[in-house]
Amino acid sequence: MNINLMVTVFTAWGYELSLLELLAFVTAVIGVWLGVYGPRTTWPWWSISSLLYAVLFFQWKYYASGFLQFIFIAGAIAGWFGWGPKGATPQKLTGKEIRIWGLAYLLSWFALYPILKKIGATATFTEAFGFVGSCIAQLLMVLQKYENWIVWFVVDSVYTYQYFAGQQYLTGILYFIFVLIAVGGWKRWLRETAAQVN
Repeated sequence: MNINLMVTVFTAWGYELSLLELLAFVTAVIGVWLGVYGPRTTWPWWSISSLLYAVLFFQWKYYASGFLQFIFIAGAIAGWFGWGPKGATPQKLTGKEIRIWGLAYLLSWFALYPILKKIGATATFTEAFGFVGSCIAQLLMVLQKYENWIVWFVVDSVYTYQYFAGQQYLTGILYFIFVLIAVGGWKRWLRETAAQVN
């Protein structure tokens, strides 16, 4: 059976939604929603979504976002084995760790920006910001640090703007949903972290 993932599912207001983007959207929502509750089953959904979005992002010339999907897949594999069968056990970063991660974020963002500009990527400033932030948030999530949700909130807010500005509307809606999920994830993981201390 041969399925054309680029076939248009429907067109609305001049926007053509492909089957590929629809499947990427659905699997991403499931993966991130599961991440709020911390079961290990979140990671396969992240992997499927990341693979589908990698294809889309390279087509749209969001090169950093395309490469980022492979980092997400590697993170999903690490998360599957790192979290264990019972899922995540959220913990806090120390003040020193927060400062180190913040400095690494800024330096990496400004180092990546000119590279993306040189290769002709789309939306280079926000792409560099999102790429670096997503790598950090993913790593913090694998390490079960509740601050990952704060980073996701900021990064996904920037991506929401980027994709709406680029007229990738469904993906823009997806990242807005991610912003809302990040708030829920932060609250839930913070409660679980506090419960472990008490």
